[in-house]
Amino acid sequence: MTTLRSRAEPALVGVLVLGAFAAGVAVWLAGWHLGADSAVYRAGALTFLQGDAVYTPERLTTLPSWVSLPFTYPPAAALLFVPLTALPSGLTWGVLAATSVLSLAVVVRVSGRFRGWAVAGLTVGALALEPVWKTIFLGQINLVLLALVVVDVLVLAGSRWSGVLIGVAAAVKLTPLIFVAHLFVTGRWRDGLRALATFAGLQAVMFVLMPGDAARYWAEAAFDPHRVGGVSWIFNQSLGGLVNRLSHEASWSTAVALGVGAVLAVPAVWLVRRLHRRGETLAALLVTAFLGLLVSPVSWSHHWVWAVPLIVLLASKARWVWAGLVAAFFASCVVMLVPNGGDTEFGWGPELFVPGNAYVLAAALGILGLAARELRLAVI
Repeated sequence: MTTLRSRAEPALVGVLVLGAFAAGVAVWLAGWHLGADSAVYRAGALTFLQGDAVYTPERLTTLPSWVSLPFTYPPAAALLFVPLTALPSGLTWGVLAATSVLSLAVVVRVSGRFRGWAVAGLTVGALALEPVWKTIFLGQINLVLLALVVVDVLVLAGSRWSGVLIGVAAAVKLTPLIFVAHLFVTGRWRDGLRALATFAGLQAVMFVLMPGDAARYWAEAAFDPHRVGGVSWIFNQSLGGLVNRLSHEASWSTAVALGVGAVLAVPAVWLVRRLHRRGETLAALLVTAFLGLLVSPVSWSHHWVWAVPLIVLLASKARWVWAGLVAAFFASCVVMLVPNGGDTEFGWGPELFVPGNAYVLAAALGILGLAARELRLAVI
């Protein structure tokens, strides 16, 4: 029976991955337009290979006609996305979708005690969560980065490779840099230094390969949140998004959001250390992840794929009610049901403020609630 289960798991996951790739091939052959962000990844790599400017206010000429988004990722991302240039433009989404489904299964497998059919079932169920299906629909790389961080922290701990995957993830998107801080806070200094060295090394390579563009990114693009879209748009589920919506994008919004984030970081860091010392490694990692989503200037709703390991962790501990509530919350698409766009967010009343900032409020209250519970345990 054990042998059958061990064989069933990779076979079932393989079917899911092949199914995602088959869907991608069908989309390509039909000429449908899916995966705008995957098209941007490929275009950034192509532009880099051609020696043209990647960080420019003009639309990249390597983009397909139906996409007009800028390349907003660090210079090393353009290098790491080079393999995508070997694919036909329309097939990029399918390959990334298949990779994302595989990454999702890896996260489910590593995060819990489930095996065999349960891994496949939870992977399929996770596709109903708004951050997950939207990541796949857009051709985003969030699930791949999630898998890199989870494997690094939970599987590679103590090895000579620990920290490397986090460094690579941060080289693709800056937000995983918070997990370098996580390594330091939890006492994994060598791993943290290895992550920093990996990140810095990849960026240094780009100063050699594309010096002008690399300098332009770190001098301008990296510190311009408006480059990635409207910071007050409802789908920016971060403290910065919440404060900008309340203040109508006042000049002091960023400072206030950072101040609130700094205050929230105090109980979060204490909580991370307590959980890690008790051996609750994934729980500690999740606190860091949700704090990172809150303090990042921009955390689109599809960045909240960290809901997946949270649900798996709760289910592994047989906290079925909480697991069900969290799953229902992220599957409800609550932030998609609130009027938004243009200046609509500036006119919200109290009845729209809560659902319009649902992810932000839930994460902040969750961290504070867990810290309060932990404080009671410490006092007792």
